[in-house]
Amino acid sequence: MPPDLTLLASPNWTDYELLDSGNGRKLERFGPNILIRPEHQAIWQPGLPEAKWQSAKAVFQAVEGDEMGGSWQSRQPITPWDMDYKGLRFRAQLGGSRHVGVFPEQAAHWDWIENLIRGGNQPVSVLNLFGYTGLATLAAAQAGAKVTHVDASKKSILQAQENQVLSELSDQKIRWIVDDVMKFVLREGRRQAHYDGLILDPPKFGRGPKGEVWECLEMLPRLLESCRAILSNQPLFVVITAYAIRASALSLYYALEEMMRGKSGNIEFGELVAIDRSGGRLLSMAIFARWGRE
Repeated sequence: MPPDLTLLASPNWTDYELLDSGNGRKLERFGPNILIRPEHQAIWQPGLPEAKWQSAKAVFQAVEGDEMGGSWQSRQPITPWDMDYKGLRFRAQLGGSRHVGVFPEQAAHWDWIENLIRGGNQPVSVLNLFGYTGLATLAAAQAGAKVTHVDASKKSILQAQENQVLSELSDQKIRWIVDDVMKFVLREGRRQAHYDGLILDPPKFGRGPKGEVWECLEMLPRLLESCRAILSNQPLFVVITAYAIRASALSLYYALEEMMRGKSGNIEFGELVAIDRSGGRLLSMAIFARWGRE
């Protein structure tokens, strides 16, 4: 039997709050800006009065029937703004999607990764796949790891490099690579490259820089098999986070258990949650599984 499912929150934020949720929406504070975004899991009534919701500076209006489509409707002008998490500084902004450049619920992973690297008493090499705007990369680098960051989006990597400068980590060893993740991992396997830590945050669907198609449930097993080949002899950690896929955290648990078979460590799995400040409700944001060396 697997261990008990874990609900993992990130309570140490000062620049982010889930203020309220309900009626298919969530009211969030990102630094100085209060925003409204869709949240299909919020099937209850909001806890705060409508006047508080009306104070939001922008609302993301989703397109019915389109899981990712929509646009921001700004009630006040909003320019890109800076945020901070325990010394990591980064830029947030309203873009072409509902995302603003940070997934606050993942801060629990950043803390966990930093603690493992600092406590490892060894040089640590980390590979961050689907690295987005680089906050997990910067957390690992801040703890002293040498990091390779891979993403198919040049725009995301440019933003991650900007975050590196904002965080005053320009002297840290980070290799930034625009590539298809699967192709990169297979190439690293042929080169017999090895990593002590792996961070995977695969999207449900995506495309590589040359149009390569990524379908999470179809391709993740093959990716994990290829990742096993580039683990060092004594790996330190592996963490997988997934959003909006038709699978449970148990799926990630068993996939990670298979990947790490024969390695001495512990697996934790469950849901990343945000705490609704208006009523203490826990809103599930993603599923995860992570392995740490004993």
